[in-house]
Amino acid sequence: MKIIPAIDLKDGKCVRLRQGKFDEVTVYYDNPEEAALRWQAEGAEVLHVVDLDGAKQGRLSNLSSIKKIREVFHGAVEVGGGIRKIEDIELLLNSGIDRVVLGTVLAHNPDFVKEVCKIFPERIVAGIDAKDGFVAVKGWVELTELKAAELALRMQDYGVWGIIYTDISRDGMLTGPNIDATKAIVEAVNIPVIASGGVSSMEDIKKLAEIEKLWGVITGKAIYSGAINLKEAIELVNAIK
Repeated sequence: MKIIPAIDLKDGKCVRLRQGKFDEVTVYYDNPEEAALRWQAEGAEVLHVVDLDGAKQGRLSNLSSIKKIREVFHGAVEVGGGIRKIEDIELLLNSGIDRVVLGTVLAHNPDFVKEVCKIFPERIVAGIDAKDGFVAVKGWVELTELKAAELALRMQDYGVWGIIYTDISRDGMLTGPNIDATKAIVEAVNIPVIASGGVSSMEDIKKLAEIEKLWGVITGKAIYSGAINLKEAIELVNAIK
C-alpha cells in the first residue's frame, strides 16, 4: 500500500479545507512545489494534487502551480478538481501528469468518462466521494441517490485505471477512515482502490494496510499538522508487507 500525500491548491497555494468548506482554509505553503519537495524527501512515490478552485468552477484553474509540482517531483502525479473537458485532460497529460482524476462527471456525464477512458487508457481515475454510502458531487455540495459501490463497478466497466474513494464525513476531521466502507469498495472491484478521508494516526494507517489489495491511501491534514510522520508511516507499511 502506497502512502500518498495530498496537495490541495487554492489561489496557487497549498492549503487544506475543513470538510470541503471554502471559508475554512488553512494555508500551508505559498509555493506548492515546496510541499512536493518535502514529501519526496520523506519517501513519497505518488502525489495527489487537487485543484480546489477548479472543483468549484468546473474548469482547470491552477495549471501553473501543477506544472511547478510536476517539475520538482520525480514520482507519479495525479491531478483532480473540476476536470470536465477533454482539452483539460490533454493539457494535464501533456504537462507530464500521470493520471487525471474525474469526479462530478462520473455521475453526470458517464458517456464522457467512457470516451476519455478509450482515448487515454490507464490514465483516468474515478474519484468517488461518498457520504453514508451515497455519491456526493460538485465539490461535495450535492448528494445523489447513486450508491458508491454501484458507481465503482460501472467505472471499472468503463475502463478507469482505478478508484479514489473518499468518505467526505471523515475528510479533514482527523476522526479516522471509514474502514468498512473502504473495504467494501476494494472487494467490489478488481482495479486499484485508493482510500481517502479521515486518516489521522499511525493506527489508521495500520488498519488500512490490513485491507487486502488496497492500493494506496491519501493523507492530507495529518501529515501537515504533524499527527502523522510520512517517513515513519511509509516504513510501517513496508514492514507490514
